[in-house]
Amino acid sequence: MHIILTGATGLVGSQALRTCLSNPSVTKLSILSRREFALPTEEGLDTEKAVIIVHKDYDTYPPALLEQLQGAHGCIWAQGISQTKVSRADYLRITYDFPMAAAKAFGGLAEKFNFVYVSGEGADPEEKSSILFAKTKGKTEKDLRALPSEYPALRIFNTKSQIRAAVFQGLSDPDRKIRTLCAHTLSAVASSDWPDEYPDLLSSLIGLISSGSPSSVHGAMQVFTEFIKSDLTEDQILPVLRDLLPVLLNILGAPEVHTALTRARTVSVFNQCVTSLYMVKGQHPQAVKEAIATILPIWLEAFKVLLSTDPQQDIVNRPNWDGLAVRIQVFKALDTINTSFPRALTPYLSVFLTAALNHLTALFPTFSQYYLASNESAPTSSENESIELPQLICPIFDFMGAVTRGGRYKSWFEEGNSNLSGLIAAIFNFLQMTHEDEETWATNPNAFVAQEDDETQQYSVRVAGFDLLASLIDQTRTHTANVFQTTIQDIIGASQQAREAGSSAWWKPLEAGLAAIGSQAEAVEECVEDEQDAGRPKPIDIELLLSNVVPSVLALTEFPFLQGRGFVFASQYAKLLPVQLAGQYIEAAIQVIEASEAGVPVKISAVRAVHNFFQSANEGPTLSPFAPRIAKDLGPFLLVTSDDTLSLVLETLSVIIAVDKGRWITSELASSLVTAILEVWTSNNKDPIFLSNVDNILTSLASSEAEGIYQTVVKQALPSLCRAMTEAPLNESYITASAIQLVSSLVAGAQEGALGDGFFAVLAPSLFKSLGEAEDRDVIQNGISCLTLVIRKDCPQLLAWSDASTGKSGIDGVLALIAKLLESQDESGGLVIGDLIIHLLRRAGESVLPVLPQLLQAMIARMRTAKTATFTQSLVVPFAFLINNQRDTVLDLLDGMNVDGRPALDILDPDVLFVSERPSLQALVVKGDIIVKPETQNVIMTRSRTKTTPHQFSSISFPLKALKLILHDVQAGGESATVTAQGETFAPDVDSDDGDEDWADEDNVTKGKDDEFAYLSDLIGPRGMAFDNDDALDEDDDEDLQKDPISTMDLQAHLHGFFRECAARNTSGFSGLVDQMSAEETLVIQRVVNVNA
Repeated sequence: MHIILTGATGLVGSQALRTCLSNPSVTKLSILSRREFALPTEEGLDTEKAVIIVHKDYDTYPPALLEQLQGAHGCIWAQGISQTKVSRADYLRITYDFPMAAAKAFGGLAEKFNFVYVSGEGADPEEKSSILFAKTKGKTEKDLRALPSEYPALRIFNTKSQIRAAVFQGLSDPDRKIRTLCAHTLSAVASSDWPDEYPDLLSSLIGLISSGSPSSVHGAMQVFTEFIKSDLTEDQILPVLRDLLPVLLNILGAPEVHTALTRARTVSVFNQCVTSLYMVKGQHPQAVKEAIATILPIWLEAFKVLLSTDPQQDIVNRPNWDGLAVRIQVFKALDTINTSFPRALTPYLSVFLTAALNHLTALFPTFSQYYLASNESAPTSSENESIELPQLICPIFDFMGAVTRGGRYKSWFEEGNSNLSGLIAAIFNFLQMTHEDEETWATNPNAFVAQEDDETQQYSVRVAGFDLLASLIDQTRTHTANVFQTTIQDIIGASQQAREAGSSAWWKPLEAGLAAIGSQAEAVEECVEDEQDAGRPKPIDIELLLSNVVPSVLALTEFPFLQGRGFVFASQYAKLLPVQLAGQYIEAAIQVIEASEAGVPVKISAVRAVHNFFQSANEGPTLSPFAPRIAKDLGPFLLVTSDDTLSLVLETLSVIIAVDKGRWITSELASSLVTAILEVWTSNNKDPIFLSNVDNILTSLASSEAEGIYQTVVKQALPSLCRAMTEAPLNESYITASAIQLVSSLVAGAQEGALGDGFFAVLAPSLFKSLGEAEDRDVIQNGISCLTLVIRKDCPQLLAWSDASTGKSGIDGVLALIAKLLESQDESGGLVIGDLIIHLLRRAGESVLPVLPQLLQAMIARMRTAKTATFTQSLVVPFAFLINNQRDTVLDLLDGMNVDGRPALDILDPDVLFVSERPSLQALVVKGDIIVKPETQNVIMTRSRTKTTPHQFSSISFPLKALKLILHDVQAGGESATVTAQGETFAPDVDSDDGDEDWADEDNVTKGKDDEFAYLSDLIGPRGMAFDNDDALDEDDDEDLQKDPISTMDLQAHLHGFFRECAARNTSGFSGLVDQMSAEETLVIQRVVNVNA
């Protein structure tokens, strides 16, 4: 049998394709497709009988194509598209014109030709429906069925609705596997067909779960789990939940009828419903409020009953752990409710927190049995789904952490009860390394590194436990630190007893305890310091652990994980170590790094410890004796490690090289490190994390204060990087971008005026060639930044260089680049152009002077079309620099300049233009204040309102506009609200048109304020900083900017002085302009002018 197939890559067509390939009665399969594609290769599929015929135009079927299809017995027309993905005209063409043209063309291929049309549920042959898909599909069905009267060989069949009906019926099949397969199939169908082509699916599913049949409920719930998550729209959610949730609650409360997994799915669907309610809260505030008030209490009561039972009954002497699935979903739902509607959960918090702690206590013996003490496999679920204890422990930790972070129900954690001590003891227990952890980390260095890294940790019980501890110590710092002390002392005693008793796992609780306390090192150190500053005793004695416990651990080579943990723990609290003891720890770590017999875990732990020691150390000379030895030891690691381990080595090397400003580095060491670093970069130049580390290392090496090191680094690195720029293929522009970035790191490390003879001569040809050809944003931005650094560090080199082949100078190349960027409509590459122009003007002003008029004209023109604020700012700043240094010269150049009919002067600094009193500006009319209409007064204007009622503005003179703008800067003055003449905050009441006035916040109005107050307290406390500490806020500013008087100006004092001087001199008719301002503005000016008068 020869069959024609269309739509073979779609949902239905792909299944039809597999059926045809596996069915021996199909001897030839002609696949019409708009493009070539790979045929499926599963076992049992005969792809030899299939031929893909690329056919672009489904409106026509030329004779040559029909010749290829001659003798075909039928066609499966599975081609189609969603009406949301194409225009109405294209949808009609694809859904109606294409199948009609094909059926007519295929009618003569055989004496009897079967045309099977895959239609849609809800298709309306009467064409009365207002829904496009229903009307179009119905018309197609009707007109196809009429074709046999004109083409007698045709027989028309419509199958999609029958297929869906059969799949839906399979949800109630007695065989669980068939139900599961049908559920997955129907979920896939629903994702593409519902609601347009399958409108009654939802009501049918609700009817199925209401039937009471365990099989039907099991099948339907598997569909609902995915369906609610992804397919309901905002308008559909509330009606569906009203019908669905009561039925789900009945299923949850009938354990004697329904399986645990089915009941767990009801909670999962409920969880998705809560999330959906939260998402539509803004659109339907009152309806959601009513739903929450009526729905959540009932479910929370049900959860309270479920969690009050002993979890041991679900796991002890059970063939499977299906019962845990319900508890897993309940804690996930509680976490969602706490995040979305915390007020509804508040009355139940004590009950659920206690239940969570009881679960942790009850489950640990089983956790220890299956995950810590032996390799015994835990039972699976009845449906071969993964149900493990960690899947329950993690949601419990997450729920308790979320409650803790919210600062709610602190009484449960207060010192008067044992809840906190019991919880922390339970967390420490679950943090122990499992057998799987040991096996993986012992042989996979990258996995071991990743589990210690805050940014790369994979989610696990250990990670969730660390997060919960962080929440606890953040909210109840001193109490938590006290409990840490008592818990670790208990662990130390118990571990010693277990060791003496011959237990092989005695070290695990101690390793977990040290890991737990080490993970909160920063918070613990701050807590200890605060308590001591207040004259109170230390809540935890870290020094005692460092002097009495950890040193003995470092010698336990037969327990490498505990030994390694000792190194890491000591380094996490390096600030508390005396210098001598810190040196002993570093020496011990270096010996481990150098020891050939040391295993992966302890070597990596030693490297991490060295990283932490050097990163936290404040005294470079104290550590510099160790630096050469460690750097030499780590060098070979660069060439034999990868991924996370390589990142750790690079980060460690980066902090080591920076010690004591690199005065200890030798030329031999620098040369070997650069060679290794460039090899690492060559293999990983697409990874931004590796690039950042390599960048830091090269900068540190180049800035070394040791004699001759800069020259060694440049000689070794610069030629290789220049070759990489020019030799990189165009489709691998990331190589060019990263090479330029690394050259910038060399320039950044150079002393001013000391790039070295011939540096720019080596760099310029490759750099200008790359920038001339570049379209990649990163190449352009990195290139501009590199040129800016060169100009800052050694501008004479750029000015002296010229291209031997073209005769163009370095300044010509820079100006050509600026012109290219100003002409480009892509603004992303020019975001750093302002810095380049400023430094060019500052360092090479005389060389730029001949082309300054053209440069200003180009910048003004581009400013008119700039779309992004950052790009506009990049162009405005150079004008501010020029105005500040050469006001009259620049104003003379711009005075007669117009761009698109707009005077060039009106984009410049208003106070400078105001005091210039130029006649050309006095008559200039500009946009003034917004005109407030009665219908918009005291109303927030949204985008939709602005479309129907656009803003209108008054027209005022330029001097008045400039004065208003300058006054705005005075009023803002760094404050978050308008300052009135009396210094009060002006915040008029306005009505919102967002329909949200009646919605009450889910928590009290001060939620989050405690954290804000704590942050402010830290800022103004003994370790805080002044708000006007510009050095702290602008660490990345270059030296030229920091030296510029403008950067140190007191802006408010300057503006106040400006107003007083204008008032005294009546600049630009100041007094008359003030009379034209609003009453509020006039009062502010009077207060500014009269202060200290």
